[in-house]
Amino acid sequence: MSTATKDLYDIGEAPPVGHVPPTMHAMTIRQDRFGPPKTAFQPEVVPVPEIGPREALVYVMAAGINYNNVWAALGTPVDVIKARTQAGDTTGFHIGGSDASGIVYAAGPEVTNVKVGDEVVVHCGSWDPEAADVKAADDPMFAPSFKIWGYETNWGSFAQFTKVWAHQLMPKAKHLTWEAAAAPTLVGSTAYRMLTNWAPHNVRPNDVVLVWGGAGGLGTMAIQLVRAFGGIPIAVVSSEAKGEYCKKLGAHGYLNRKDFSHWGRMPDWTDDAAYNEWIKGVRAFGKAYWEVLGERRSPRIVFEHPGQDTVPTSVILVDSGGMVVICAGTSGFNADVDLRYLWMRQKRLQGSHFANDGQANGFNQMVLDGKIDPCLSRVFPFEGTGEAHQLMHEGRNPDGNMAILVGATG
Repeated sequence: MSTATKDLYDIGEAPPVGHVPPTMHAMTIRQDRFGPPKTAFQPEVVPVPEIGPREALVYVMAAGINYNNVWAALGTPVDVIKARTQAGDTTGFHIGGSDASGIVYAAGPEVTNVKVGDEVVVHCGSWDPEAADVKAADDPMFAPSFKIWGYETNWGSFAQFTKVWAHQLMPKAKHLTWEAAAAPTLVGSTAYRMLTNWAPHNVRPNDVVLVWGGAGGLGTMAIQLVRAFGGIPIAVVSSEAKGEYCKKLGAHGYLNRKDFSHWGRMPDWTDDAAYNEWIKGVRAFGKAYWEVLGERRSPRIVFEHPGQDTVPTSVILVDSGGMVVICAGTSGFNADVDLRYLWMRQKRLQGSHFANDGQANGFNQMVLDGKIDPCLSRVFPFEGTGEAHQLMHEGRNPDGNMAILVGATG
């Protein structure tokens, strides 16, 4: 690391630990560039943010890639810059990035859990622990002031420095590289909450869990967690190669969704011909699932995130008294449900969003213990931030998780 101090450091050139320069390199999004991620993300030099008494400043070594900043680049379904501007923010830009590994360079006077020089990873649950609504909530995730850092908030990990609440910081696993450590926290913590928070539908030994998108970031974490909890994960994928990848992670087996054609919105129940043709597809998928499992037993939990294309099938397929738990809608936000299956068979459709501190730390402890493979599949240089998100937007991203190098040199 350099010993001299400067006002601006090159990417990969670390300031002396504890020295915070006034400016930094960042990959920003601005409203006039909303559109394809490959052009929405552009490099800029911006001021290093100031921190409050319960906040910390982290020098970013590597940053994970998640779908939320595809949305940020597109400006839809939410214009995050407009939303912050209406709340009084004057920056005019968005620095995304909701996963990071790095080194603490500054900490507010009320911070007690970390100190300057600590190597950390960052979880993306952003809230002030002293806020009245957080203190009043049963779970900080239910507080109106809760936000996703690096998506709903600014100053994410696609920059040399990121500003976070100190409670977001967790120990970095020493056996992992910076880029591997940066990759799994958002998806892993999200999966951990989905599988452990919604009693009585927590994963139990021998529970079957159907995992959509098994080879993706969320799916790879879900498969490993289900297996670690004693359950039986069945993956849904889009190719045989992805299915074999899932089996190596612990999946009992897999279904290739391209073998079926009924995906999309459910036909209106009054259209007998269309509905009957659609339900044939659902039943064929269910029969294939039984063959993969090796017995006629429905999944107790369906791990959902595609949304519009798959929820209609998930609600029918899940066991009576079981749960479909969903954290996203990457195929669309309309979710048609045949309510007859939902109420008569007493099924549950449960929304889930990221994780609280206890759940994020629970997942991170499994990483620290070597029980979770981050499934890092590709690493990009800092200038490849837009390219990485473009691949994700187009569905051409590799299996597992991706990361970009910021302070680390690879």
